[in-house]
Amino acid sequence: MSATEGKTTRVFDKSKVTVIFVLGGPGAGKGTQCANLVNDFGFCHLSAGDLLRAEQNREGSEYGEMIRTYIKEGQIVPMEVTIKLLENAMKATVAESRSGEGWADGKGRFLIDGFPRKMDQAVKFDDEVCESSLVLFFTTTEEEMSKRLLKRGETSGREDDNEESIKKRFHVYKEQTMPVIEHYTKLHKVASIDATATIEEVHQKAKAVVEEVFSGQASGNVTA
Repeated sequence: MSATEGKTTRVFDKSKVTVIFVLGGPGAGKGTQCANLVNDFGFCHLSAGDLLRAEQNREGSEYGEMIRTYIKEGQIVPMEVTIKLLENAMKATVAESRSGEGWADGKGRFLIDGFPRKMDQAVKFDDEVCESSLVLFFTTTEEEMSKRLLKRGETSGREDDNEESIKKRFHVYKEQTMPVIEHYTKLHKVASIDATATIEEVHQKAKAVVEEVFSGQASGNVTA
């Protein structure tokens, strides 16, 4: 897309940078599977949630208190903040190294976890930062996700790993994130993976999907 077509030029070219979004309900195991895929393919793993939590605790941040309030209430932080944090993290990775983490065969590889969570985020990122190649969508039941989150909350120290926040997060997820999945499904960019199975079984399914992306064979929506 060029500026002459009436839209801004993207920050990153899809032919040089691969972006895979990782979505799923709270507690679906996104972070665990991302760590495995980083080992498999050398991705730079960016967690939207981790970036927001780091920003809220950064001394002097103009967004800190706002981010803290949104996270505590289980709400989605305004897209301009999240997208700018992701863009800055991607630029920093590019500046630091074109041969280490996040790079293979001279091309960038980014696994973006927990994003986009709303349609406006999806559209703005694809139009202005980099067109995404695929959405890995991890699915399981609310009962299973709630059990995992409460267990994690025993040690995570996260403000949103409690029963009240979890209920709010599920509501927001169904209301605002599922339309994102539907959007990318229509574009044939979704690979749905049942995350109820063991970590290794889910890992192998996700690995096979990503291998198809890099081999140029991925086409259409996939259910694993």
